[in-house]
Amino acid sequence: MNTLFDKIWDAHVVQTVDDGPTQLYIDRLYCHEVTSPQAFEGMRARGLRCFRPEQIVCMPDHNTPTHDQDKPIEDPVSKAQVDMLVQNAADFGLKHFGMYSKDNGIIHVVGPEKGLSLPGMTIVCGDSHTSTHGAMGAVAFGIGTSEVEMVMASQCILQQKPKSMRITINGTLGKGVTAKDVALYLMAKLTTSGATGYFVEYAGEVVKALSMEGRLTLCNLSIEMGARGGFIAPDEVTFDYVKGKEYAPKGEEWEGAVAYWKTLKSGDDAVFDKELTFDAKDIEPRITYGTNPGMGIGITETIPLTSDLSPLTAGFEKALQYMGFKAGECLLGKPIDYVFLGACTNGRIEDFRAFASIVKGRKKADNVVAWLVPGSWAVRQQIEDEGLDKVLKASGFEIRQPGCSACLAMNDDKVPAGKYAVSTSNRNFEGRQGPGSRTILASPLVAAAAAVTGVITDPRELL
Repeated sequence: MNTLFDKIWDAHVVQTVDDGPTQLYIDRLYCHEVTSPQAFEGMRARGLRCFRPEQIVCMPDHNTPTHDQDKPIEDPVSKAQVDMLVQNAADFGLKHFGMYSKDNGIIHVVGPEKGLSLPGMTIVCGDSHTSTHGAMGAVAFGIGTSEVEMVMASQCILQQKPKSMRITINGTLGKGVTAKDVALYLMAKLTTSGATGYFVEYAGEVVKALSMEGRLTLCNLSIEMGARGGFIAPDEVTFDYVKGKEYAPKGEEWEGAVAYWKTLKSGDDAVFDKELTFDAKDIEPRITYGTNPGMGIGITETIPLTSDLSPLTAGFEKALQYMGFKAGECLLGKPIDYVFLGACTNGRIEDFRAFASIVKGRKKADNVVAWLVPGSWAVRQQIEDEGLDKVLKASGFEIRQPGCSACLAMNDDKVPAGKYAVSTSNRNFEGRQGPGSRTILASPLVAAAAAVTGVITDPRELL
């Protein structure tokens, strides 16, 4: 019996080259402003139009400021890229969710929430965190700019078929443990290269119990284990989330779609190239201490000693030197400077609810600068509809405008050199959030606990 990955992949094969790549049909291409300009230029140079323009969606997110979006962008490079996407979308007749429109946000947040990403699809974007859309039961992965051009021109891509891996997490998550903690735990166990060459299917009791927001977070971080992508078989949670979405099937089409989506699962006798199983009881709220997402510990644990590490953990001492930490040290109580809630990892309504649940009735610590950035205008509207903005404002927090923000230093939200940021984003590389910045990856609950105490704090003490 084939795996779910096989089912979706095989249904999209146009042709296979002997001893070569597969020509794979692509259902949805997302384009943002950073990785698309050269692709559009290549199309112009060859006098080509997009083969299926209705299956392409364009949206700026990396360079968009998170304040004063109704005014011209001040940074000339950011402005040029955002303006170029407007022009390219118009020239090629593509759907464009422009900055400061109700449809805008981070592309990996907007796609699922609008029903543009659906079960059984193949989805690509010139961005590594395209794996996020796998939470819908889709085969979704990031591609390079030349491949973006290939999909524009033919709605197909040449790809080697990855191997399949199933990661099963059983049991029940403990108090204060979120999908982000599960992902950080898996990255520490597998390392940042442990899933290289694989497409990961997440399964088990923990995964079934996750909300769609939690699933999106988990799949978002698949790439940080080296995987080509990660996905979850669609079920009632998926169908309930998709139903009624703007671009989702309607009426009889909906009934037919759900009937098909229910067939999208790995058989009981499906054979994977690799199988791993973990237990929820081993996972507590987590933080990173180093300069890649796999360098993480449970929040009550200590940084490993060099002797505890396998030879695979290269650059351990260099990472600790950059972060200003020591082997064997516990990070609880460490002062921090910045807190960032947002990104395509944790910029959804559930993440803001979690953050608000901790800070309600408390005050932001004076030493902390906090950036709370919704993943889309729709999320920001939900925040207001649920009154979370009032809860957050009473505690000294301000909701910013949507965008990738401090996930990466491509806009105004940069963490200064030497400062510590507890961040709900996906990467803690050197300088990722600004030159010399020090990033500690964490869940919204851990970020909220740090925001009100001013130090790294176990959120279970505040729940």
